[in-house]
Amino acid sequence: MAITAKYVTDLEIQSRSANQPVRLLSGGNQQKVVLGRWLATQPKVLLMDEPTAGVDIGTKGEIVKMVRAYADAGNGVVFISSELPELLAVSDRIVVLRNGRVERELPRQGIRTEEELHHAVQGLAA
Repeated sequence: MAITAKYVTDLEIQSRSANQPVRLLSGGNQQKVVLGRWLATQPKVLLMDEPTAGVDIGTKGEIVKMVRAYADAGNGVVFISSELPELLAVSDRIVVLRNGRVERELPRQGIRTEEELHHAVQGLAA
C-alpha cells in the first residue's frame, strides 16, 4: 500500500481513495495509474507510445513533466508522440523514422521551434 500511496501522491492521481477501482477514474487518472504501475518496477528504460493520447491538457502537462524528471534522474525514456510540443518538452534528441529506418537524428538543442521540428519531421531542411 505504501507504493500505491507514493504514486498517487507523486503523480497527483485524483481519486476518492487508493482503493477506488481504476475503471472508475477519469481517463487522465487511469493513464497516470498505468504510468505509476510501470514506474514502480523501476525500469532503466521506459518505452512510451503516445502516453498522452486522449487525456486533458492539464494531465498532458503533468505526464510530460514527470517523464522529463524521470529522464533527468538518469533513466532512459523512448517517447513516441505525434504531438510536436511534447517532443520538444521531453526530448534530449529526436529520431525521425520513415519506412522503418532512421532518417534523421537531431539533438534537441538544435531545434528551437515547433516549426523547425515540423520541417525536420517532414524531411525539409531544419
